Parts: sequence; structure tokens; C-alpha cells
Amino acid sequence: MRYVYGITSALLAGGTALALVTQSPLGAQVAQNESSEIAKVVPRSGAPESFADLVEQLQPAVVNISTKQEVTLGTRINPFAGTREPITQEQQGGGSGFLISTDGYIVTNNHVISGGPRGEAVNQVTVTLTNQKEYRATIIGRDVASDLALLKIDATGLPFVKFADKSTGRVGDWVVAIGNPLGLGSTVTAGIISAVQRNLGQGGAYDRYIQTDTAINRGNSGGPLFDLQGNVVGINNMLISPVGANIGVNFAIPAEAAIPVINALRAGEKVQRGYLGIGIAPVDEDLAAALGLPKDRGEFIQRVEPAQAGEKAGLKRGDVVTKVNGREVTPQQTLSYIVSNTKPGTRIPLEIIRDGKPLTLNVLVGTRPPEEELAGTNFDPEEEQAVPEDPTGAADKAIQDELGLSVQVVTPDIARAVGVDAGTKGLVIGAASANSDAGRKGLRRGDVILSANRTPVATSDALAKAVADAKRAGRDAVLLEILRRGGPSAFIAVRVK
Repeated sequence: MRYVYGITSALLAGGTALALVTQSPLGAQVAQNESSEIAKVVPRSGAPESFADLVEQLQPAVVNISTKQEVTLGTRINPFAGTREPITQEQQGGGSGFLISTDGYIVTNNHVISGGPRGEAVNQVTVTLTNQKEYRATIIGRDVASDLALLKIDATGLPFVKFADKSTGRVGDWVVAIGNPLGLGSTVTAGIISAVQRNLGQGGAYDRYIQTDTAINRGNSGGPLFDLQGNVVGINNMLISPVGANIGVNFAIPAEAAIPVINALRAGEKVQRGYLGIGIAPVDEDLAAALGLPKDRGEFIQRVEPAQAGEKAGLKRGDVVTKVNGREVTPQQTLSYIVSNTKPGTRIPLEIIRDGKPLTLNVLVGTRPPEEELAGTNFDPEEEQAVPEDPTGAADKAIQDELGLSVQVVTPDIARAVGVDAGTKGLVIGAASANSDAGRKGLRRGDVILSANRTPVATSDALAKAVADAKRAGRDAVLLEILRRGGPSAFIAVRVK
């Protein structure tokens, strides 16, 4: 390493001599790599002599996390009993984490302790320390949007590490990652910060990452990224690679973004984020040309949800939001990022363009709904779905067992997606088992159940009750009123199991 840096210095010195001959004596600009400051900021060796002392202090606070979960793959019929039995398989996973307190609180990624088709928490989490002691961990809380989770083990007197007080990392600073990649156990890698506040275009409150070239692989997720003072500056989260392994483009959740989430989870609180209730699109080259606006400035409003903060403030479809609370909306500083990181209940100005004219509106920022609720706004009736084998609620399980259907409450967004009136009240079918009477009679994803036995059903509980009432009355079928895109509602008698 010293040899390489020595050659580089010689080349730079030769370049400097040439520049001195050719430059004007009247004080022309000096090249960045000619500055005398270079000699002050770069150590003679070019890198720390060793990370060993630092790692020796930090490594005991980094843990291995392993998980187990029973996943239902399908069902089979027992030929002797004539009953359905689930086909299950134990899945294992895991990653890394780190202790933040002497009494056993551990930070990791949510995806490390999630599994199943809907990202449910796994059944069992085991934490292994560097001294090989194992503990069963409790999931204290997890946050899907930030991909963070907090665990707790029953122990005291444990080594722990602290988050950096504030973000001081700069591009080019050394960082050290400790984790458990590829099942190898505790592993240390080092590199530099490649970028700060990197926007990956995913939207939301947390689309800002520390990019590093520190070697990160599968299993490093949830592990800490340290600066050379031993502070946790980030939580290793993902990599970009065409081959599925590290190529030097890796991303960590910044400490300053993680701290409020972890504090909320530790206090048993829900993480609150700002929300306007609008659908947006970037002002790309074509949209900018159509609107007569500069490209990459502002975001175009595609939809405005009823009764949400955006509608209450007067936002309309076709508006272009150019500034939020004085901050310009750009591809690097997106509308969703600014709003999500604004405290709910705050009143802020929005600068917009409407029909080519500037306008300022004041909005009272709302609270972002849970991610599972927002998932309903993206309901795609054409997307094939299987009936889940592990419904979460008793009513959902009863509906699945008796009718072979999975359902969810119709929202205005779902209503629009399936092509019915936005004010429709009922249950949309998410999937219909091909082996059920409902499936054989043509019921499918996107159909809306309006009533059962002539009683309106706007909740799973209401439909489950109607089925139970029918069975108690000795009836083998239930009369469902079905609404489908492009036609009037129709009644279909569906047999119950």
C-alpha cells in the first residue's frame, strides 16, 4: 500500500511541476489535487495501520440472528378421514444485529425477522453472541416502512454500542462493517463512504441511504456500520448486484433515520409519519413538455384521496407541487420524502402550479396509515392470488374454511381499481379456491360481495356471521349478492362446507 501511494505522490509531484511552468503568473486557479491541504489531510500511510484495536472493542456487541418459521405450502386431502390437512415446511433464515443496551435490546432489520407470504413475524428468533452464548429473543417491535426491528434477550451486563450523535460522515470517510455473512459467523470488512443521502427512487420517508463499498453480503443485513470512532453511523440493509453477491455497491440506513424509529419501538409507540393522501408521478421529460414546465422539478398529482389532508387543503388532480414548506421538490428531494418526514399535525405551505399558474396552499399534514392498510390502495384485480393458508383473524378463517374465499373490506381506492362506484360498501374477493363451490361457480378476484342472505356485509365479521347463521338454521348454502365491473349485481347461491 505504501508503495502504491509512493508512486502516486511522485506522479502528482510531476504534474505539479508541469502546471507551474504553464500557469499564468497572475494567480490562475489551482487544481484540486495541487492544494497544499492534501498533504495535511492524507496520512503518510494512506490508511489506518490496522483496524484490530477498534474491532476488538466493537465485535462483542454484534450478534448473529437465526430464525425459524412454519410456512404452509398448501393442503392435501387425507384419504382415510376425508379431511383437509395443511402441508407445512420449516423455513430458516437470519442475519445480523447489535446490542444497544447492557440489558439486551438489539437492533436489526425487519426483513431479518420476517417471513411468510405477507411478511409476518417469524415464530422463533435466536440470538448468538460472539462468546457462543445463545438466547431466545422477543420481538419488541418492528416497522415495515423503515425496515427496522427491535429485539430483547433476557440478560444483563452485556456489551453494547451507541449510535453516532449526529451525521458527520463524508464521502471518502473510512467505515467498518461487522456482521454474519453467508453463515460464516462474525466477519469484519472495511471500506469508504461512497455517497451520503443516496436516493434509490423507492419513495417514502426512508429512501435515503449511506452508500459504501464495504463488502456486504447476504447475512450482513441488520448489522452495524461503524465510523473510526466506534460509533454506529448506519445499519447495513441491502446491496445492488447483478450476480447476487457483493460488487461494492452497498447501502446502510443512516443512524439519524433509525434513532427515532428505535426509540418509538422501545417505548411501545407506533412510528408516525406525515401523509397527504395523494398519488404522485415525477415530472419527467415528456410530462414536462406536455405541461410546459422544466423537467425534474416538482411532482404531478395523479389522484387525491377523499377526506385526506391533500383534499382538505384544496389539492386537485393535475396540480404540480413544486415546493413543500420552502423546500424544492426534485428527484433527489422527493415530495413523499419531505412529507413523510414532517410531523403529523404540522401546517405547512405547498407551492403548486395549476393550469400554468403558481398558487400557494396551506395543508395540515395528516398521519400516514399502516402499511397493510395502504397496500389495499394498490389492489390489482388482474394479479393472480392464491387463497392464504393462514388467515390472521377468526372471521377470515371461517370465511376461508366455509366458502373457500379470502376477502377484504372495499375502500374507495379498491372500488376504483375493480371498476365499481367509489362509495360501494362490501367485501372484495382477494382469491377464490378452485376446489370450492364459489370457485366452481365463477367467483374470482375483484368481485365484490354486497350482501349475504339479503343482509349487507361490509366486514369479515358480518359475512362470517351470515354463514354461521345459515348453518345453524340447517341450510347448506348462503345467498351472496355479487357486483362485478360493468354490470348490475347478481345473486349466486354458494354452498358452504
